[in-house]
Amino acid sequence: MTLTLFALIALTVSLDVVGQLAFKLGLDALPELAGGFRLLGFCRQLFAAPLLWTGILAYVVEFVTWLTVLSMAPLSLVFPAAALSYCGVVVAGRVVLKEHISRRRWMGTVLITAGVMLVCATQ
Repeated sequence: MTLTLFALIALTVSLDVVGQLAFKLGLDALPELAGGFRLLGFCRQLFAAPLLWTGILAYVVEFVTWLTVLSMAPLSLVFPAAALSYCGVVVAGRVVLKEHISRRRWMGTVLITAGVMLVCATQ
């Protein structure tokens, strides 16, 4: 795996994590609608939430980066590497959102990381 490919995969994973965090933080910041959930009111809130737009922008840039990655390497190599975004979201959930992560979830995260390393090391 070349350094450029590695950097692009890392960028893709990072953008995915940033997008997920922005979506979560943006939705958590929305005020509760009076009278319960109303679809039209909820849609208005979504369009006015800057963090949600940040998440969308992160996903757009990730999409373009991902297409570049796919043009450079086999899918069987890069798709497993993209699974590191799951690990990044778990770590970000703990660090940024202060979520409790169980031992079982940490073990799963370590196994995903080890699996990605195994797949990438065989190329």
